[in-house]
Amino acid sequence: MPMNNWDQLIREPEPVAIIVLLLLLGSLVQGMRRGASGSARRLFYFVWEGVVIVVCLVLAGQLTNVCSPVIADWLTRHVNIPLRELGDVEQAWFTLLTSLRDFALLRYGVLFLISYLLLRALASLVEPLIERFVFSMLKGGREESVQELPGKRSASRVVGAIIGAAHGAGRSFIFVALLFVYVSLVPNGWFTDKISKSPLYTEAASWLAPVAGDVLAGQGPVLTEAVQAQFQQILQRKYEIIDYAVPAEIEKAALYVTKDALTNEDKARKLYDWLGTRIAYDWDKARNYEQFGIWKEQTPPQTFVTRKGVCIDIARLYAVMARSAGLEVRVVTGMGADGRGGYGPHAWNEVKIGEGDSGWIPLDATWASSGDWFNPPQFEQTHIRDA
Repeated sequence: MPMNNWDQLIREPEPVAIIVLLLLLGSLVQGMRRGASGSARRLFYFVWEGVVIVVCLVLAGQLTNVCSPVIADWLTRHVNIPLRELGDVEQAWFTLLTSLRDFALLRYGVLFLISYLLLRALASLVEPLIERFVFSMLKGGREESVQELPGKRSASRVVGAIIGAAHGAGRSFIFVALLFVYVSLVPNGWFTDKISKSPLYTEAASWLAPVAGDVLAGQGPVLTEAVQAQFQQILQRKYEIIDYAVPAEIEKAALYVTKDALTNEDKARKLYDWLGTRIAYDWDKARNYEQFGIWKEQTPPQTFVTRKGVCIDIARLYAVMARSAGLEVRVVTGMGADGRGGYGPHAWNEVKIGEGDSGWIPLDATWASSGDWFNPPQFEQTHIRDA
């Protein structure tokens, strides 16, 4: 970690970095104490644990690189979301499965942790055999004092400190990986906002690079950006799973609105016009959130019945109706221009009307009353997407 980062940590304590620092210092002190304990057996166990941590980390990374694409392919072929309303447990389960299928960083983190734990379990089975072999080589198995070894106690302290530092690095790596999996699976959970903004993720990129292989390729110089992008995608995936089952009345309305459309673009336009003229913006809900922090979760059927909602509600309803009409659609979150030179949180849609990435067009049914926001020129100047 660069010196200026350490200075910043001292001036502005940051919880994640402090925990990692404590893990490193604690392991360093533990290593020095083990090295000076006078027991060759205790030192052996400490050395063995350090070797196991390093080897298991490297092997877990390589194993994950091999398994990740295989798991993704299997999930693609076998995960099918039921066409019915899902309970809370089912929503969480299918959100996890589809997120593991589609988001490489999350899949890598989960597989890495599983691989590491399995390898550690395997190492614990081998440990008695290694111990028996090592101590059979030390003067017929006699417990040897560290003071009798070359270098005496001071050298043993140094060796213990080095091994302790390796322990601390390994434990810190696992801690950061666990945090990533936690915030990925529970993007709105306790403390996730502070974790996701932690400067430590900048340093984590250099830790992960030796074992992550191609997973981080093309993700940019800082892991934070890639992680934050997947936070947003996973949050959107939660909405996709919740809204996957289309109520009959919404499906009927969507098919009626698009019955005369000849192309996918015509369908998308007719749905945009329908929502833009029938769903009013819920200013009371927006003010409650902006002024008091009170957020009212709202489903597409509720928006359809009440005929009002904020941007995310309108975008979710558009997505449900578009899927009912046979369109491929997604909800996009980001920042929208506020008309006063600034930007605020916003949500809109993208619909696929052609082949490839260029076949996606943006639209904003929330802003329909203020102009034509169906794939207008320079849409990206007023809408900045998060992911």
